[in-house]
Amino acid sequence: MKPPRVVPTAVPPPSAVPPCAGLGQQCRSLRATLRVGSLEEGDTSLDHEATWLLGHTQQLDFGELWEEDGELYLEAALRVPCRYLALDGGAARCRAHGFQGPAPRAPRPVDQPRRLGGDRFRVIDARKSVVRRLPVVAPALPARPLPVLTAANPCADARCRTSDNTRRAACCRDLQVEIMCTRDERMLESLVRSRRSPYLCKVERGGDYSIDVEMISACDYLASDGIACTLHGRTRADGRPAKPDLCSEWPPKNKGLHPGCVFAPGARRRKPAPV
Repeated sequence: MKPPRVVPTAVPPPSAVPPCAGLGQQCRSLRATLRVGSLEEGDTSLDHEATWLLGHTQQLDFGELWEEDGELYLEAALRVPCRYLALDGGAARCRAHGFQGPAPRAPRPVDQPRRLGGDRFRVIDARKSVVRRLPVVAPALPARPLPVLTAANPCADARCRTSDNTRRAACCRDLQVEIMCTRDERMLESLVRSRRSPYLCKVERGGDYSIDVEMISACDYLASDGIACTLHGRTRADGRPAKPDLCSEWPPKNKGLHPGCVFAPGARRRKPAPV
């Protein structure tokens, strides 16, 4: 006699309401491990990826880079509060569980400047955070370069905006982040899914070991005008562009553009106003 066929039961997705035991620091921020990339990509690619990721300091506090099992990782604190946190002066209430008490202390942003004055910048070189002098030298351009800051900056008068309605340089304020989180880490996944939108949103499980999210966290390489990239046109000592390569490429097939982007179909055909 054949044994009965066992049908595996699907594991239900974590609830958007985390099973917290009370008010705490998880109400104001969240610590997580971020994946930068595979070591197989080589230093050139990883330096670009890591420089780009660690540039977005507005809502992210970054720790040290580290390697394990052929991957490059990074510890970070995501300064995005829980959507269920309600504040009233110094008091707080959880709208999901009903907890009440003194408001958890807001995290103090870590001082992590990327522009250090003149030609000095903090970047990632050989998978380490270092200070380098990056002179302005016209680098070799990619096959389809974004014509930013060549003569007139086409983004200067663009009406692009992120989903929190912050205008200008939207692509330098948005980023996609891969958070290491296995399917068994249900508490962590619930905490991620409970963050306040749109500052952390579009949470999708990318596999058994990580989840992908979109965050709003402006890049510190932006100039004081909030538009120009201070790494543009600068090179490293070995001749590599200092600006991350993914910042100098067109979005694939016009996808992923923010509302009002000057490079959107139709908008791209209009002559940009001079800066």
